[in-house]
Amino acid sequence: MFRSSYHPFITIYLSIMSLALSTPDDFPAFPYSPPYPIQADMMRHLYTAIEKRQVAIVESPTGTGKTLSLLCASMTWLCDEKDRAKRGKLNELDVGTSSSSGEDWVIEQTRERIRRDLEDEEQEYEARLADARKREKALRAKLSARVTKKPRLSESNPVSTVDDDDDFLPEDIDDQEDNISPAVRALMAKLDNRPQQPSDTPTCTKVYYASRTHSQLTQVLPELQRLNLRHVSHFPPPEDSPGRTATKRKFHENGGENEPPARTVALGSRKHLCINEDLRSRAADLDEACRELLGETTARRCPHLPSVMDDHLMNEFRDQILASPKDIEDLANAGRLSNVCPYFGSRRAIRQAELVTLPYNLLLQKSSREALGIDLTNQVVIIDEAHNLISTLLSLSTTRLTFRTLQTSLYQVGIYVSKFRNRLSPQNLLHLKKLAVFLDSLKRYVVEWQQQAINQPQKAEVLTAAELLERLGKRVVGLNMLAIEKYLKASKIARKIAGYAERQAEKELGDGGSSSRNRRSRKGAVPPLHAIEDLLLSIAGAAEDGRISLALDGPKGQEEAVIKYQLLNPAPHFREVVDEARSVILAGGTMSPMADIVNQLFSHVPPERITTFSCGHIIPSANLLTLAVMKGPRGNELEYKASRQTDPSAIDELGQIILNFSHQIPAGMVVFFPSYAFLNRCRETWQTNKILDKFASKKRVFFEPDDNTHVESVLQQYSVAARSPPTESKVKGALLFAVVGAKLSEGLNFSDDLARAVIIVGLPFANLGSAELQERMKYVKRLEEKTGPPTRLPGVKDAAAELYENMCMNAVNQSIGRAIRHKGDWAALLLLDKRYATASISKKLPGWISGELKVAQTFGQAVKELGTFYRNKKQ
Repeated sequence: MFRSSYHPFITIYLSIMSLALSTPDDFPAFPYSPPYPIQADMMRHLYTAIEKRQVAIVESPTGTGKTLSLLCASMTWLCDEKDRAKRGKLNELDVGTSSSSGEDWVIEQTRERIRRDLEDEEQEYEARLADARKREKALRAKLSARVTKKPRLSESNPVSTVDDDDDFLPEDIDDQEDNISPAVRALMAKLDNRPQQPSDTPTCTKVYYASRTHSQLTQVLPELQRLNLRHVSHFPPPEDSPGRTATKRKFHENGGENEPPARTVALGSRKHLCINEDLRSRAADLDEACRELLGETTARRCPHLPSVMDDHLMNEFRDQILASPKDIEDLANAGRLSNVCPYFGSRRAIRQAELVTLPYNLLLQKSSREALGIDLTNQVVIIDEAHNLISTLLSLSTTRLTFRTLQTSLYQVGIYVSKFRNRLSPQNLLHLKKLAVFLDSLKRYVVEWQQQAINQPQKAEVLTAAELLERLGKRVVGLNMLAIEKYLKASKIARKIAGYAERQAEKELGDGGSSSRNRRSRKGAVPPLHAIEDLLLSIAGAAEDGRISLALDGPKGQEEAVIKYQLLNPAPHFREVVDEARSVILAGGTMSPMADIVNQLFSHVPPERITTFSCGHIIPSANLLTLAVMKGPRGNELEYKASRQTDPSAIDELGQIILNFSHQIPAGMVVFFPSYAFLNRCRETWQTNKILDKFASKKRVFFEPDDNTHVESVLQQYSVAARSPPTESKVKGALLFAVVGAKLSEGLNFSDDLARAVIIVGLPFANLGSAELQERMKYVKRLEEKTGPPTRLPGVKDAAAELYENMCMNAVNQSIGRAIRHKGDWAALLLLDKRYATASISKKLPGWISGELKVAQTFGQAVKELGTFYRNKKQ
């Protein structure tokens, strides 16, 4: 306790210093003792980064327990942070009384009362969650005892067959929100797809754990449940503390079986969480169909979303979600049990959750965060599989509008205004006329451009937003694009216009009384004007790093113009996340080259706030052979540039190289090509010169399918063949040809015999003829001219060349990472191109690979190294 003799400012300083968290030497929550040294180092690095409010870029190869280490470090810090918060409240009392002359026993009694209040709050909340677990258990028992018939929406929610023009009038835009009652405001919030939360709902510090797909996020909860978080407290309680709360003691007496490791909620899309089976079966677009259903009258609204009057059902379901960790599938099943929408229920649970798992797009898009009520201020953000982050940010800022959609939108607006001209308010009519002017001008320009582009070899044009508006003419230059976009969004008129146009089209076809049934069957079709909204928003907010491109797309003779807006700089959308969050952690198995991530995403962040960590693999060095092959069996240098990819002799020699390697490589081997064009050209050549038959005499041969629907079956067949023992014809194992950056290069697990070798043919540089890529390269070059060139590796000329090279190596690293998947795995990584031996390329390989890189100057040396490696593995 601080005595009154201390100066108040000194007392405050000492109080703050006493609350600082020091990085622990060990992590008792980690389920395997002791952790590997690289795991312990990584957890200490992450803990320090979170405490110091840093941005951390972490590279940890697959098979090293990356997810478990991320969770252990972040959740251990979170436990310590909770203890620190309690200590802080008690220290506030010390600071407030340090300069007074009050009696010590009065201060001590006050401290004890505050401590009891904190424990009572925690006990009350834990008891509420325990009750929720009991209710869920009772529901499961009740439903398992009887068979329930799934209600049909058509029976409980009849659809009117009367065509009423009033249904298509736009919603009134009322600026007088202050006159709206709280009950109506709550209903509006629900209809606007915003989670409505009581203002007094407590919140807490939390960890947001994002990854690319739901399947990747399902791996998080099993790892979380392995942690022993109940006994974590690196922040020891005061000597006079009565100990843990009564609730915690009760859980420990029961063996801790009912206590969740952390309050967790999984956020997902309607596609994964909607439990309205009738709607799912007939919706063209589930998101749009759900929004339509929310806007229906009480009798026709979704039966799984409680009304405002039954809001307590949503709160009970929120407690049920937080009572025990649930992944997306568990959450959907819990919603069916309680007959409450899990999509909206999960959003209600965010404020009280300690761990929130969610896909990239929900975290990275500001509109999604606002709709969910996500506040990242002082929170911890972990982005796993972050090697995709830059491309994801760029794709999220890209909008696409086809000429057909533009035509349809203009047509629909025209017939709508003609019909309702005398019933629309002056404000509605003015906005729609402005919209029609923009659409008509854009259509005229695109038609003229398309006629010229079809007769020219160069079929793309890139413009700034200002240049596009100028080319559309004087009528458009004076329009306020943002005001038009805001009107479309606020009035929700896009859906009204599309609905009326569809009804008119049905009448013209003589559909008669079946029009209502057809409209219902198409429920959820995305209105064409939504694409216009996206384009208007992009144009209105376009900065100097935004570009609009026009290009032709489609089969020859049927091309149509496509208008696309793209952001050249991925940083702006991510900057708010970095600035608001306490700490941001980017983690992946292959994050190299890290300098590229720093340059593109964190140029505004002070260098002292950025930290990087790259660990080796847990496999012994003898389990990995990384070989850059400089020459082929004929002594020719291997360099598969675009010009060499059409050379018959180079293709023939490549076939001989792969055939020679197939003699030595056991089980499965995967060969990645830089492009589909090169792979298909090789396939045709090898069929002609019979090399493909020679492959088949050694291993069963598979090619990456063109259709995504065939990927699973090809992988299953390859898996069986790779693990099969030799046949009478001496065929042993399997050979899979794939493409870097395509269907088989990421997210798939080629462990053990599925890939005893991964071969990379050449370097997969992107097409320099792409107008979009050229604009990005020009942008980074201009940016470097403003900021000055950084220190670079030898051989890299400028920022554009660096970006081009980094994009290539990022794709290579993902393909390489398919092989080694766990601590007992082993494989050879063969890089067929002399450029892999250069410093600028080799240094951009993951640290655990580049450190083991060997360069084979001759093909004979490569064969010898490979033979030695597999003989040692066989022994």
